[in-house]
Order: sequence, then C-alpha cells, then structure tokens
Amino acid sequence: MTGRESVDGLRFQVLGPLRAWRGGQELDLGPSQRRVVLAVLLLHAGRPLNRQRLVEAVWGEAVPARAANLLQRHVSALRRVLEPERAPRSPSGLLAWTEAGYLLTLGAHQSDLRRCEELIGRAHAARARGDLPATAECLRAALRLWQGPLCEGLAGPLLDAERDRLAERRLSVLEERIEVDLALGDDFDLAGEVRRLTEAHPLREGLHGLLMLALHRSGRQAEALAAYHRARRLLRDELGIEPGQRLRRLHTRILAADPALDAGEAQPAGVETARSALPAPVVPAQLPHPVAGFVGREEALALLDALLPTDPDGPEQAMAVITAIGGTAGVGKTTLAVHWAHRVRHRFPDGQLYVNLRGFDPGGPAVRPAEAIRGFLDALGVPPRRIPVDPDGQIGLYRSLLANRRMLVVLDNAQDTDQVRPLLPGSPHCCTVITSRNLLTGLVITDGARPVTLGLMSRAEATDVLGHRIGGHRLTGDPDALEDIIASCARLPLALAIVGAHAATQPQLPLASVAKELRAAHSALDLLDGGDAATDVRKVFSWSYRRLTEPAARLFRLLGLHPGPDIGTAAVAGIAGLPAAQVRSQLAELTASHLLFSPAADRYAGHDLLSAYAAELARTHDTSADRTAAVRRMLDHYLHSAYRASLHLSPHRDDPITLAPPRAPVTGERFAGHDEALSWFLREHAVLLAVRRLAVDHGLDGHAWQLAWALQPYFDRAGHWHDSAAAHERALGAARRAGSAHGQAVVHGCLAYAYMRLSRYEEVATHMRQALHLYETLGDVLGQAHTHRTLCWLRDEKGQYEQGLDHARRALELFTAASHRTGRARALNALGWFCSRLGRHEEALTHCEQALRLLEEADDRFDQGDTWDSLGHIHRHLHHYAQAAECFERALVLYEETGDRYNEADTLYSLGDLHLAAGERGAATAAWRRSADVLDELGHRRAAEVRARLTAETESNSPENQVP
Repeated sequence: MTGRESVDGLRFQVLGPLRAWRGGQELDLGPSQRRVVLAVLLLHAGRPLNRQRLVEAVWGEAVPARAANLLQRHVSALRRVLEPERAPRSPSGLLAWTEAGYLLTLGAHQSDLRRCEELIGRAHAARARGDLPATAECLRAALRLWQGPLCEGLAGPLLDAERDRLAERRLSVLEERIEVDLALGDDFDLAGEVRRLTEAHPLREGLHGLLMLALHRSGRQAEALAAYHRARRLLRDELGIEPGQRLRRLHTRILAADPALDAGEAQPAGVETARSALPAPVVPAQLPHPVAGFVGREEALALLDALLPTDPDGPEQAMAVITAIGGTAGVGKTTLAVHWAHRVRHRFPDGQLYVNLRGFDPGGPAVRPAEAIRGFLDALGVPPRRIPVDPDGQIGLYRSLLANRRMLVVLDNAQDTDQVRPLLPGSPHCCTVITSRNLLTGLVITDGARPVTLGLMSRAEATDVLGHRIGGHRLTGDPDALEDIIASCARLPLALAIVGAHAATQPQLPLASVAKELRAAHSALDLLDGGDAATDVRKVFSWSYRRLTEPAARLFRLLGLHPGPDIGTAAVAGIAGLPAAQVRSQLAELTASHLLFSPAADRYAGHDLLSAYAAELARTHDTSADRTAAVRRMLDHYLHSAYRASLHLSPHRDDPITLAPPRAPVTGERFAGHDEALSWFLREHAVLLAVRRLAVDHGLDGHAWQLAWALQPYFDRAGHWHDSAAAHERALGAARRAGSAHGQAVVHGCLAYAYMRLSRYEEVATHMRQALHLYETLGDVLGQAHTHRTLCWLRDEKGQYEQGLDHARRALELFTAASHRTGRARALNALGWFCSRLGRHEEALTHCEQALRLLEEADDRFDQGDTWDSLGHIHRHLHHYAQAAECFERALVLYEETGDRYNEADTLYSLGDLHLAAGERGAATAAWRRSADVLDELGHRRAAEVRARLTAETESNSPENQVP
C-alpha cells in the first residue's frame, strides 16, 4: 500500500466518541489530550491552523508550561499512528506543517462530519426541486451518523463550543426530517416522538407546532389544541411572551378544521435555540394481553374514565384504586384494569408500566417494592451499571425518569399500602391503577386515591360473558339451565370463563347437562364449601379438572408445586419428567381449558386461586414420594441451568463448586454464550428467588446454597447487591444444615463479596476469616487463595497496604500451587498494586506486566481492566504521564465493555489526578466531574468525596497547584 493509499483508507468519527479506522481496523489514538488535538484538527480539516490558535483551542486559558513541545509530541505521535508506513522525516500527506500552520487534508467521505454536511446539502437540494422522498432519505442518513455528542468524553474550549453548535444543528435537521415526514403523510407515531422533543426543548416553538400538526393528522384535534394552550402557558410563564405568529396561525387553522392541514402541508420548524438534543427515552409497553371479547363492567369503566382529567395537559394527578368487596378473589380486577389500560393507553404516549405484585400468591411471598422498582428501571432502559445501589436511590431515579412524562402505571394484585406507596410516581401527568383484595384505605386517606369498588357481576353481565363464549342462541333455549350455571359460577368472571370455554368446545352438549355436572361437583365439595364466592368457585375448578385427560390432569397438579410467578416449557418438562415435545400438548390442553394462560411466548402462569387449587389436588391425589420427586426434578432443572449460565457470565471463578448429576431425565438448559445466559437470568430472576426459598422449605439445603452461588455473578453484574446479600445470608444457614463445610466456606466468600459492594467492611472481615478457617481445615488450596485475594481488596479499601501485600503474596503462592493461571494473574496484579502503594514502583511494574500477559493468554478481559488501571497508577508515579494516560484509557474501555461502572469511576478519578500532575487542570476537572457523575448514578458514598475535591480544585488558583 502506498502512502497516499494508506491516507485514503483512513476514516474518522467525531459525531460521538472520537474514533478512527484504517481499512476497517480501528486505531488506538492514545491518551485523551492527544485525542483533543486530533479532534481540533479534524474540525479544521482543509484549513491551516497556526500553533497559537491550536494551543488556545486545546487548552484555553489553562495553557501548560512547554505547551508548544507538548503539541509537537502529540502531532508526531498522531502521524505515527495515522501514517505508519511514512518514512521518518518524509513529508506527511495527511497532517502537514505549512507556513500558515498545521493542515489536515481529508477526502469528502473520510469524516462523518463532512459526510453529514454533504447529506444535508443534498437534502436541501432535493427539497428545492420538490423531491420529498429523497429529502427524507438524505436527512435520515445524516441523522444516523450522529452516535452521540461531538467527540463525547473529550473536553476543551473549542470542542465545548462546537458541541453546542452541532447539537443545535442536529436538532434543526431532526425538525426538518419531521416536517418532511408529515408532508409525506408518514406520520406513524410522530406525535409521541415530537412530544418527547418538546419536553426536552420546551421553549422551541417549532417543535410545539410540529406536535400540534402531528396530533391533528392523527385525528386528535382536541389534543392538538391542548398542546397549543400548554405551549402558550409555558412561554408566558417562562419568558413573558405570547407564541409567535406561525404558531398562532396554526392554532387558528386547527380550530377551523382547515382541510389543507390534512393534505400534506407541513408547518415549518422554528429556529429557537436549544443546547442539545437528548436521545428519545425508552417507551415501555408492559401491559399484558387484554382478554378477548371483554363485556360488562360499564359502570366501573365509566368511573375509571372519570378519573382522567378532561384537559390532558392539566395539573391534576389521576390515581385509581380497584378493590373487591370483602376481599373476593376471581372477581375480575386484573381483567378490568388491563382492559381499561389498553383502552386509554393513547393518553399515555410515553409508555405503560405493569407489575404483578403477587400480594396473595399461594406459591411465595409478595414482590418487594425494591424488586418492582428494579423491574421498572430495566423496562425504562436504564443500564444496570447506572442503577443506584441504595433502594431509596432507585426510587428517586424511577420518579425522576417519570417526571414530566405521561405514563400509565398498573400495580396489580397489591398486598397493602406499604407495598404500593414507594411505587407511586411523583409526576402529575402519570396515572396509577392499583388492584387489590384489600381496601388500601391508607392510600385513599393520605395519597388521595379514589377507590373503584368492584363487586360480583350482575346477572345480565354474567349472561353476556357466557353468550360471548358459547353463542347467545344456546342461552335462549334453556333459561333454567342458564340460571343454574350462573349460580354455580357465583357470578365470578373466572368461573364463567372456565365453564364457557368447556361448553364452547362441545357445541352438541345441552346446557342442562353442563348445569347437572356443575351441581354434582357442588355436592362433592359441600363439606369444603365455606359459603362465600371465593370458595364456591372451587366447584367450577373441580368440574373443569375432571374433564382433563389424565396426563394433563397430572401436569396441572404438579404445576401447583411450582412457586411462580410463571414457568417456561423447559422447566415444565423437568417437573413432569417428560420430554418438552410431550408436555407441549398437555400445556395446550390446560390453556384451552383456561386453567393456565400464556403471558408471553413459551411462558405459562395460572390465577392464584387455580394455583392454590392445583396444590391442594397434588396433596390429596399424589403420594408424598411423587411430590418430592417432582420438586427435586424442578430444583435440579433450575440449579443446573443457573450453574451453566453463571459460567458464561464468569468463566474464570476461583471459588468453584461441583454439582451432583441431575436426576434423569432432567438435563437443564444450555446457552450459546454470555448474552443468552444473561437474558435467561433476567427472565427467570423472580422464579429463581422463589425456587431458592422452595429448596429451603423442602429441606433441600444443598440445592439452596448452590443456587445462591450460581446467582452471584448475575447479581453482581446487574447490581442486585442487596438481593445477593439476602440470598447468601439464607444460603449460609442452608449450607450449615446440609453439613457442608465447603459450602459454608463458599457462601461466606460470596456474602463477603456482596457486603464489600455495600461498603459493610466489618462484616466482610468476619466472613472472610470464617471462610479462610474452613478452607484451611479442608486443605482446599484454591479456596484459601481465593480468600486471600478477596482480603487484598478489603485491605486496600482500609488503607492497610502492608497487610494487603502479605495477602497478595500468599494468594500468589497458593494459586501457583493450585496451577490456577487466572488466579495467579490476579494475585500478581494485587502484588504490583500494593508494591506501588508502598512506593516500590519498578517492582510493581514487573508484577503487573507479568499479570497482563497471563490474562491476555487466558482472554480474561474483566481482570485485564484492573491490571491496566494498576499500570496507569504505576506509570504515573514513575512520571511516565503519556504511558499512564494510555493505560487508564485502556482500562476505561474494558470497564465499559464489561459493565464495571464503579471501577470506571475510580479510574476516571485517577485519570484526573494524572492530568493535574501533568499540568492539565481543565482535563483533570473534566475527568473528576465524570467520575462524580458515575458515582452519583450508583448512589455510592464516594460521590461526595470526589465532588468536594472537584470544588476545592476549581476554586483554588494558588501557584502550588500548578505543575509546570
């Protein structure tokens, strides 16, 4: 490849993080200050930039000593990276020095910024000639080039100014693209997109106009007019002005129902400035499928409708509580809530959240508020590493995300007020619907909730339910049988649905026969019947159950042993001890009989009354040995599946365990890789917690502690540190009852790890001492090594570096004796770290470089990040500032890749110290600010410490803080 071909093969990205490629291979651009130099040159591509202006653009007023020399070194390093085949001292074909200054020469398609400007120019040309489809295509292509703010993560006077200018440019292009989409009639869900933009940029009149037009085009004239009044109030309150002429004219035309507005005439976007265009938030859609053919409940629906404000932009908060008389179950609270939620979801374009709080679930405890909040944060698209550790911080983040958003929140099957209150959003534009068998009086009194009491169905409604399912003509032929069926079903929708499903599948069966069978079932259950509607419905369950084939009936009973809240086909096969293909036909039979429902693909669940009934049948029809065998198969399935999944998340664990083989025919699930394993954990999270409790309840303590071990990498990766601590606290008791000294040692270590994340250091020390004692008693060399390595972490947190060095040496000896390569590498890194902390930097460098080689050989990327961070500290203390910056940057890339948010913040803090030592005060404060932001997101106690340092350095201008 010639020098010119090498230059032509370069490609640069500035619309987002600064990146460069040559022929598809990404280049390492070096430390952040060097990247800033390159970014400034890219923004001036094709134009010479003299040395003084370049220095000012990079450092502003905080110019370091020997800035010209620093600049020359950065330029030389960039030339070596960008033109590796250029002969020394030969002229550069890319970055040349001219009489007017540095000149970076690029082709039209080598920079995403230049390509973006070209596409915008083509869009304007296409619009001028009336080619709107080509205009839209070019604008969309231009917008796709934006991967984030300009040179995201880099700081400098020129970059900061250009970042704001280009953010405004992007917003203008986005407005123009929306205009063109409206003109083309391609307005699917444009209202939701524009509403989010108006919330991000509330003073931009053009966006308000686009929102009004999009709503009008969607047939929502009232909402379009309401959007105008909202914009008018906002402009008057914030700026003391009335809307501009174009917005007022559009309002008048909508009022007059101007037909031209429906003919593709788009409102031009305004030119109000905005600092940045925020990415559109995730719009969750968690509502379960509504029941097909919903009938009745008109009075309750009208009451719910009345709770919504007539002015969608009004300040009122809408909150509804649906309760049932006397705590009656099966009365249709969830069905009503979900049906109404679907009916009004267009009023909540920012999304709908749903959670089953399992307040009265017979299979396990109710969902804790913290669990529900965490599920909502996941649905709102919050990355796990950005979720605070503290539950109060998670609640605050949840409410912040919902602030100024119009969302519907459905809290189903609530147990009591205490469970619900933390889940209530603070936004006045959100509607919360709560279902419960209890009255939740505390919410009504304290929080202004308005109860909608739901009683039994009227006779007419019950008739409509049956008529919808089996046909009205069958009802009119035998009114006496109809009355008997309604009475037997106690006018409960759940019972009516089950009877209707059976009758619909047998159209030749007279209603009188159905009524007779129900009366027989009633006689058989008289002794168990408590006389209220909740127990009367059991006779319908019995009637439906007796109509099942024997294999389906057996499966129904065995599913009563599962703790819920739902189950996948593979787990069903495990419980039944049958192939998956065989249980699918039985699941189809149970679903058709309305004894199960499918909330998602390949997932099954049952109403809590039906689950309790199935468990009762299992106790009375199946032997104790059969039930125990089914539970063991279930636990084997989940344990072996979780074990395999955990090894994909953490393949280099140095606290391994060995499982007994699963009982035939159970095999457990297998996973193709990390992402598939993590998805399985996310899907089964609630089930695994319930199954672990089930293992304890059945005295299967080995399964209980081993399952907690398997969950540990997932808990840590997803930030569920409180769940991890709680699970391992109970697992410790299980390991003791099981008489497993190894299990106790392992759980002590896992518990210490969770406590370390929660900064509970005294408890960490206690559990580590106990783990070490047990491992020494057992003669478990690898376990001892693992414990000493964890104690290194504790000693570092407490500033006890000599003790930490002792633990690192001992860990290295033990890992070497156990022939554990990645453990040996981790111990070498710890040894280097503590040597550096004690001032022995050359020795530290040798240890960490050896550790890095071992980790690269093992492809252990997670621990490579820690080692690069250690090398950054060592080089900084050796005054190798360029090497230190490069090491820190490599660590940051790996921490981001592996989701290690805390260590990312820690490395950013160290990077700030490095910049300050190198005289780069602006870069230092930028790095500390990023570190503090990450720690704030995590809810970590160090955030206040970093912000205090940031404030002190920002306010201080004393000479001793300037490093020449």
